[in-house]
Amino acid sequence: MANLKEIRNRIASVSSTMQITSAMKMVSAAKLKKAQDAITAMRPYSDKLTELLQNLSSTLGAGTGSKFAEQRDLENVLIVAVTSNRGLCGAFNSNIIKQVTNVASSYDGKVSIIAIGKKANDALSKNFEVISNQSSVFDDLTFDNVATIAEMLMEQFESKAFDKIEVVYNKFKNAATQEILTEQFLPIISLESNSNSSQDYIFEPTKEEIVETLIPKSLKTQLYKSLRDSFASEHGARMTAMHKATDNATELRDQLKLTYNKARQASITNEILEIVGGAEALNS
Repeated sequence: MANLKEIRNRIASVSSTMQITSAMKMVSAAKLKKAQDAITAMRPYSDKLTELLQNLSSTLGAGTGSKFAEQRDLENVLIVAVTSNRGLCGAFNSNIIKQVTNVASSYDGKVSIIAIGKKANDALSKNFEVISNQSSVFDDLTFDNVATIAEMLMEQFESKAFDKIEVVYNKFKNAATQEILTEQFLPIISLESNSNSSQDYIFEPTKEEIVETLIPKSLKTQLYKSLRDSFASEHGARMTAMHKATDNATELRDQLKLTYNKARQASITNEILEIVGGAEALNS
């Protein structure tokens, strides 16, 4: 009977775990819908703004480009690692940490980290210099809060504290798939100049003024899109992970129930045999 009690306790434990993972799956599914709608609506605007900025930057003459397009020797590189504040989302965080480590190892100069997400801060602080932890931005993920971080990054680049800034994050594709991206944040990348296309436009005010106005807005929007992508990817990864965990718990519970029923049947059979044996002994 002690064995039966142990199996019953395991069944109860697995059932409790299954209820938790199922609840977490439903919560992530609800949050995913809102996050997915937000990033889907934002992507066309962000992509068009970036394309417009790159096209304008490519038409500027030498020496008239933006200070944010200045190419330098890579002595100090800053990597912005975007993870989540919570776990239980499969390989979502570990993939970013591996990618940041690979990117950092590809540079000969000094590499520093800005962590957006507690998981990145906890893991990367062991091997790299984490100069700032901006994990609290996920508590209230708004454009204004992200713009503050973008302004700090622009100030770091403008003051020449860093010669290059990259953002590593998960791009949302669907609930089951996330793509790891490493995007160059600064200096901005200009497309190859196309003199034929520039003749079709009249700029008011000048192209230089337009570029200087667009750059801060474009960079803030780019970072906000990255965090929105990561936020949607997190809930998609967690929903998928909790769905698999629920399925595994259900399978384990069914196996334990089968084992319990077999053990209980064997115990009942032994008791019947003992009763029948005792009765025959009395009759003899």
